[in-house]
Amino acid sequence: MKLSHKLQQMAVFIEFLAGAGLAIFFHLVLHNEMASYLIFGVGVLLSLATYLLREDIEKTRTELTNLYHQAHEVTYAISRVTDAECQVKAQELLANTMRTITMLQNGFIPLDETEFYLDGAKCSDAATLRIRAVDPVTFGWLARATLVNFYQSNLRALERKVNITRIFVMHREEFVEPEFQKIMMAQLKDGADIRVAFRDEFPGANAVSDRDTNIPWDFAVYDDQVATEVFPNAGKYYGRKTSQPAEVEKYLHYYQLIEHSAHAVMIEGEQVMLASDIIASAQLK
Repeated sequence: MKLSHKLQQMAVFIEFLAGAGLAIFFHLVLHNEMASYLIFGVGVLLSLATYLLREDIEKTRTELTNLYHQAHEVTYAISRVTDAECQVKAQELLANTMRTITMLQNGFIPLDETEFYLDGAKCSDAATLRIRAVDPVTFGWLARATLVNFYQSNLRALERKVNITRIFVMHREEFVEPEFQKIMMAQLKDGADIRVAFRDEFPGANAVSDRDTNIPWDFAVYDDQVATEVFPNAGKYYGRKTSQPAEVEKYLHYYQLIEHSAHAVMIEGEQVMLASDIIASAQLK
C-alpha cells in the first residue's frame, strides 16, 4: 500500500515536470509564449485531474477490498479448519447462523427463554388496547420466576383496562387437572378473558402429534402491532418476536382460527367449568 502511494506521488511529479519542461521548451526555444502558457496550464490541470482520479480509484479499491473481506471472513475462517471432525462442526455452526440471519431478514428477532418472557413483559407493559394470547397447558404460571414476572406485567395491563384474552390449547383430560384449574381460576379472578380449545376439535388432530401442525399453539399479539411466538421444537432459541405488519396479520389469522374453536369458561363454585356445560346443567334443573 505504501509503495503504491509513493508511485502515485511520483507519477504526479513526473507529469508536472513533463508539462513544465514542454512549456519551457516552447518559451525558450520556439519563443511561443502563448503556447507555453497554454501547455503549462493544461499540464497542471491534467496532473491535478489524474491525481484526483487515482485517489478516487484507490479509495474505491480499498472500500471494495474491505467489503470483500467482511463478506468472506467466515468462509475464509472455515476454510482454515483442517481437522475433518472440526470442519463438520464448523459447517453446522454456519448453517445455524445462516438460518438465524434468514430469520432476521424476514423481520423476526430470535430470543432465548429469558429474553422471550422479558420482551413479552415489555410488550404487555406497552399495550394500551388488547392482548390476544394462545398458550398450551404450561404448569408454572404460579411458581416459575419468568412466568410469574411475565404474568405480573399482564396484571399491570389489566389495571390499565387492557383487554386480555388467553386461549389455552389442551387435551380434554388436562382441563380437570387441579394445578391447571388453579391457573385458570386465578387468571379469571384477575379479570382476564380465559377460554379453552381442545386439540381433538381441530382438523387432523388425530393424525399428528401435539405440536406437529401448521397452526402455532404458543403465541401472543399485542395491540395488533407486535407478535411473539414460542418455537415448537427445542433449539438454541426459545422463541421469536416480529413487528412486521404482514407477519403480525398472520398471527391474527391464526388466533381467529383457534378462537373460532374455543370454549368460554366460567367459575362454578370452586371449579372452572365450560360455560356451555353450566348452561346445559341449569336447563336440566
